[in-house]
Amino acid sequence: MTRAKTPLVDAFLSALIALGLFAPMVGLVTGVGPHGITLTARPRAVLALVAAVFVGRLALRLWQAQRRLVPAAPGRFAISFLAAARYIGPALLAVALVLPALVGRASLDLGVLVLTYVMLGWGLNIVVGLAGLLDLGYVAFYAVGAYSYALIAEASGLGFWSCLPVAGLLAALWGVTLGFPVLRLRGDYLAIVTLAFGEIIRIVLLNWVSLTNGPNGISGIPRPTLFGLRFTAGDGPGTFAGFFHLAPSPAQRVVFLYYVILGLALLTNWVTIRLRRQPLGRVWEALREDEIACRSLGINVTTTKLTAFAVGAFFGGIAGAFFATRQGFISPESFTFMESATVLAIVVLGGMGSQLGVVLAAVVMIGGPELFRPLADDRMLIFGLALVVMMVLRPRGLISVRTPSIALGKGEIITADFVTEGHG
Repeated sequence: MTRAKTPLVDAFLSALIALGLFAPMVGLVTGVGPHGITLTARPRAVLALVAAVFVGRLALRLWQAQRRLVPAAPGRFAISFLAAARYIGPALLAVALVLPALVGRASLDLGVLVLTYVMLGWGLNIVVGLAGLLDLGYVAFYAVGAYSYALIAEASGLGFWSCLPVAGLLAALWGVTLGFPVLRLRGDYLAIVTLAFGEIIRIVLLNWVSLTNGPNGISGIPRPTLFGLRFTAGDGPGTFAGFFHLAPSPAQRVVFLYYVILGLALLTNWVTIRLRRQPLGRVWEALREDEIACRSLGINVTTTKLTAFAVGAFFGGIAGAFFATRQGFISPESFTFMESATVLAIVVLGGMGSQLGVVLAAVVMIGGPELFRPLADDRMLIFGLALVVMMVLRPRGLISVRTPSIALGKGEIITADFVTEGHG
């Protein structure tokens, strides 16, 4: 009885806090009636949420107490997951390849959006997950890539494939430009400066009207082509439908865009994995673990940080160029801080440095709200509660295990158990 007293009290206090929060937010709903604005009470919804908080908090505390009494074997979950991961990755890739044949256009549009965030997550994972540099202004490189492609394509008449590497290189240049002022900053201070950099880019795009058209944005951005074949509503010469003698359909362009972003995302993944196995990738991981030890070993920390910012920004710029050509219109409102926060949440939720974790987190973060769309106003509340539960149960992300890039003899997996002890 004594052991259960503290969890009960804690659950009761949590329920009181939930009552104070949910009573005005969920329990009162405004509407428009014949005599003006009406206020409707929903006590059942509030009681259901408070009861859920009480039961969930009580179960969590009892589970934590049981775990302290009978600790789990370190790395047991990690070993099991690494064994399953050999099949999860290929299975996800197979599903991604055949997805256009399985779903409709609306679901395919969602797939394009998810893959865009997967690519952004893999790009930011280089900076945050591998190099350990907390970047809150990643949306700046996303915006630079989008505007670079739009402006270059409009001024020169070049197509998407010609402008794509240029947009990535310009974003990488801005990544190096950001890296120089923050070479001596770490942790929260680095996050504040990168956040400011992202806002500076957005404000410049908003006010430099002569170049970016200001808040009106840029429209008429050229669409990508398949070996010169355009995706249009007609079947005339030079079109995809006309060349292959197919009936014109808007779905053809969506399928093509899906495979374009899938290819770009897989390229990002391949380059990241290759770089991680190279000396540069091992230096990034060493910098993440201990910058002072890196300096003592003679590692050029300046070059290491700049390369991390440049490579991460390059892939962010590529994703931005794809976003511009997919939308056909861009404006500064598309590149707010919330985009950076979403991508960073994907990296953290998936597990720092985990490529597969980023994919799973992107599906949860971007595709999850769509599953709760029939619940209307309550879907974001349920989605937020699900994320809270996830971070309580897996505080270091969905995948908190990794294999060392290089090891002497038999390589041992690195789990969150080692990290909490200060090893790895």
